[in-house]
Amino acid sequence: MDSIKKKRTVRPVAILFLAVLGIFAGLQLFDKPIEGRPVTGKIEAPREVIAILEKSCFNCHSNEQKLNWYDKLAPISWAVNKDVERAREVMNFSEWEKLSPGEHKGNMYAILNMMQAGKMPLHKYTLLHPSAKISNKDIEVIRKYTLSLSGIAPAPVKKEEKDPHQDIKTGSVTSPENLPVSPNGVKYTPDFKNWKVISMSTLFDHSIRVIYGNDIAVKAVETENFHPWPDGSIVVKSVWKQQEQPDGEIRPGEFVNAQFMVKDSKKYTDTEGWGFAKFSGRDLHPTGETASFAKESCIACHRQLAEKTGYLFDVPMKVNTERLIKNLQKK
Repeated sequence: MDSIKKKRTVRPVAILFLAVLGIFAGLQLFDKPIEGRPVTGKIEAPREVIAILEKSCFNCHSNEQKLNWYDKLAPISWAVNKDVERAREVMNFSEWEKLSPGEHKGNMYAILNMMQAGKMPLHKYTLLHPSAKISNKDIEVIRKYTLSLSGIAPAPVKKEEKDPHQDIKTGSVTSPENLPVSPNGVKYTPDFKNWKVISMSTLFDHSIRVIYGNDIAVKAVETENFHPWPDGSIVVKSVWKQQEQPDGEIRPGEFVNAQFMVKDSKKYTDTEGWGFAKFSGRDLHPTGETASFAKESCIACHRQLAEKTGYLFDVPMKVNTERLIKNLQKK
């Protein structure tokens, strides 16, 4: 009798196992391998930097996937393929030659910010790939390399130099035809110097950052109505290198860039309604070669780190952050 009961118990279990095995095998028929792409221009950096990126980033952000066997099995492979496709759109280390020097530097800052915030590599990825975890030593290597791209050593301000906001090349910025324009249509305007300062910040690159807002942006800050920010909002971050005086006082030194964010929800649908632009150096040259540069570099970092404040870094100082977050949670 006992043997008969055991047979009756084993049979349903065996049938269930075979059914699951059959379904699993059937899923493999619908598996689609990751699209193969050539390496057209791999990132060039010091060996120790490349080693970290290959260990923690290349499996998603490149055309050189080295997947484990379980990454290739459906349905896990479906999620892997989707993540790789999305990651390649944001940043691809195998097509680095498409980037301008400014975009190269901007991407490295984005990588550093994401690593320091613990956003990358993704936690769900490191659970299955523990060797991809980032250590503090790794972050320090990336930090030093990223800062080296900017040449952060404070430079003395020369008295004969003119304010980069007053003259562009050979023309006056008051003349519309001389105003530089970003590839996505965002135009530089010197008027922001007369706008209200809504926040200030500094960063590990020893910079001073002053954030200005136009009237629409300032009103949004005062009423805490910036999720989403109203169309027409313009926020400008003017970045300067720190210059330490003999008495220890820190003052703005060499001008670095002016970073614009213009809110137009209909025009900039791919970047959460924001038009990004960066005008660098004394000639205020715009970053990017095509209108899609912000989609490939800027917005990824803003989505990960600043979603709670409408994709804008450096929440204005007058905002009650705790109350704002509670209001957002109610929506």
